[in-house]
Amino acid sequence: MPQNAQTPIQISIINASTVLQDSDIAPVVDALQQQVTNDFLPPWGVNAELSFIPSGTPPPPGTWWLSILDDSDQAGALGYHDLTPDGLPMGKVFAGTDLKLGSSWSVTTSHELLEMLADPNINLTVLVQSDQTAGTLYAYEVCDACEADNLGYKIGDVLVSDFVLPAWFESFRAPNSTQFDRQGQITAALGLLPGGYIGAFDISAGSGWHQVTAEKTPSTILIRGNVGSRRERRGVPRDQWLKSLPHKQITSNLTKYRERIHAVTAKRKAA
Repeated sequence: MPQNAQTPIQISIINASTVLQDSDIAPVVDALQQQVTNDFLPPWGVNAELSFIPSGTPPPPGTWWLSILDDSDQAGALGYHDLTPDGLPMGKVFAGTDLKLGSSWSVTTSHELLEMLADPNINLTVLVQSDQTAGTLYAYEVCDACEADNLGYKIGDVLVSDFVLPAWFESFRAPNSTQFDRQGQITAALGLLPGGYIGAFDISAGSGWHQVTAEKTPSTILIRGNVGSRRERRGVPRDQWLKSLPHKQITSNLTKYRERIHAVTAKRKAA
């Protein structure tokens, strides 16, 4: 559950992408720090100090990682797995995928950061029991229900994700009886806005995790969850999670990865 607000979690936000420059990411990190301190800490009681780690620079030991990557293929190629080399929580943002799909990578980064703070081990759930032997577990994800870019808000010039408040998980709450999300857009507990979703696990069906969406069909392929995403990891037993490679080796892999990209690009131009 949320940690003591007086002991901020140290989080390194690492630029490992080829599609974003350090100058693109640094101002977003500043906005995210404001979001954590001013907006997220008061209702959730979780505090964090964010440090931007420029490309090629090693993060301090003992910090959580939030890595800005191109896509899930790059994450695997560089050696970013499920945990930091120290066995600490790690989040991944696939900025290249967002840019290809026309989504906001800053919203995705905000989304990943806040959900990592609320449930770093990706194992918290809320049970809504329907009878003595049946019920549904809902994943303790704080941004999925209101994750669409158009539902976010700006801190300065940076667009960040809306997020739910603790009351959203309290099924006894009557509709419109309290505030359910930061922006006041959700009107009921466990309510989903257009483009929103939440992971659910029917405890009597034995069918595992599935996504409940606001629409009858998912509005975006991202709802499926990329390999290495929180949604994918929630369904993987914890003893199967892998530690990432040491950052020195990741940096070496990144150099080789960029060389391969440049070679392929040059070959295409010459064809």
